[in-house]
Amino acid sequence: MNIETANRLYEYRKSMGLSQEELAAKIGVSRQAVSKWERAEASPDTDNLIELSKVYGVTLDEMLRGKDEAAPAGEPAPEAVDEAPASEEPTPEEPAEPTEKVQVGWHGIHVHDKHGAKVDIDSRGIFVEENGEQKVYTDQDGHVHRSPDCCHHERRRDFWHIFPYPALTVIAYLLFGFFNVCGGWAWGWIVFLTIPLYYTLVDAIQKRNANHFAYPVLALIAFLILGIFGFWHPGWVCFLTIPVYYGIVNAFRGVKKED
Repeated sequence: MNIETANRLYEYRKSMGLSQEELAAKIGVSRQAVSKWERAEASPDTDNLIELSKVYGVTLDEMLRGKDEAAPAGEPAPEAVDEAPASEEPTPEEPAEPTEKVQVGWHGIHVHDKHGAKVDIDSRGIFVEENGEQKVYTDQDGHVHRSPDCCHHERRRDFWHIFPYPALTVIAYLLFGFFNVCGGWAWGWIVFLTIPLYYTLVDAIQKRNANHFAYPVLALIAFLILGIFGFWHPGWVCFLTIPVYYGIVNAFRGVKKED
């Protein structure tokens, strides 16, 4: 890619008020890829060029060659043919008011209303805009980011976080003690260790990141249960699985980022 095209990509992004990370999230590439395009160190492929032209609202010719060079030599630019003066009001037959657009298909769901709000849901994630400002978007790691002034009511209604799981552990401990189940009072307290497991599991699932799960607590519970049955040795091997767990999780996350 030549430096002129790279500079145009940079100027288009700046004019849209997007950071490299936000643009990368919109078109489903890494921030490093966007940075290389704008430094003329690499060229976007055809699919990415099409996505960029959609985001910037320009044709491929304008984006690659500039507005002055987009039309073939010796021919007027298409937009200059039979164009009414800029000051002339649109005729009643051709209203200037934008229309609503709804597309549902294999490539996702795209809704653009006449007031400028946009909702795009596809394989890259969820993207919501209002008045040209990004309200919700999914980054390349699959995390959903929201602006502080939107969707706060949804967080308050999160069922899994308001579910009274700690109260259930208290009830379970009392049942274990009164009915002498699972070691009674002596060992029933292990049920309280499941509280961090519950909340970190919810976070791991919602954020699609297994690093949020408190696996060391699970290893401790397994060690204690084995100990109840007299297997303190080799029960300590449970702790050796902790680095193995995080190694596997980070390896899979690394593969996902490369894809």
